[in-house]
Amino acid sequence: MPTADNQKLNRGDEGQAKQNYSAVRYGTDKGSIKFGTIDKKATVTSGVQLDTPDGRHQLNLEIDGERKGWTSSTSPGNFQVECGSDREEADDTLVLNAVNGNICITAHNGKIRLQGTDIELVAIGGADEGKGNITCTASETFTVHETPKILLQSSSLTKITSGGIMWIASNSCMKIYSSIIRGVTDAVTNKDSKVGGQRFAKENNNL
Repeated sequence: MPTADNQKLNRGDEGQAKQNYSAVRYGTDKGSIKFGTIDKKATVTSGVQLDTPDGRHQLNLEIDGERKGWTSSTSPGNFQVECGSDREEADDTLVLNAVNGNICITAHNGKIRLQGTDIELVAIGGADEGKGNITCTASETFTVHETPKILLQSSSLTKITSGGIMWIASNSCMKIYSSIIRGVTDAVTNKDSKVGGQRFAKENNNL
């Protein structure tokens, strides 16, 4: 039953848009659980809100407004999830599934680490839709090291380019095979070669 104290949960500042006269709070000075409270902007109602004296530490299930169906958890300290103690290695134990929309994982002031016995990145979109791509972008250096093998295989095109210097070195043996091998230098810039190397040079200088 709402009480005089609980009425504070039903309204915020003057002129708020939403009202709810059935909000209830149960708790102590160490924490509480609330039902039907309205946020400070008076735009969203919480079905269930679990919080502590530190307002940054809470779990909120919202039921209407611009965040209808949202579940939000905030923590000033660590947020940890552990599962799978009774499962096997091959089982899908932790599943995060977004039916629609993106999954965003962001570390504003730290690193993102992925570790496992194997790591698989799979893109399943269709090429006719402009999808099915995996993109890696680094503001400084993209490094692959301390691995015995690097294998690259494509069905139609493999392209490695640099706007500056490219080094290819092997301390043991280097094998290069192709049905046709073509090499062009900037010597064809002013005068084209007999096999039309100038066009090839211009295409690559536009990279």
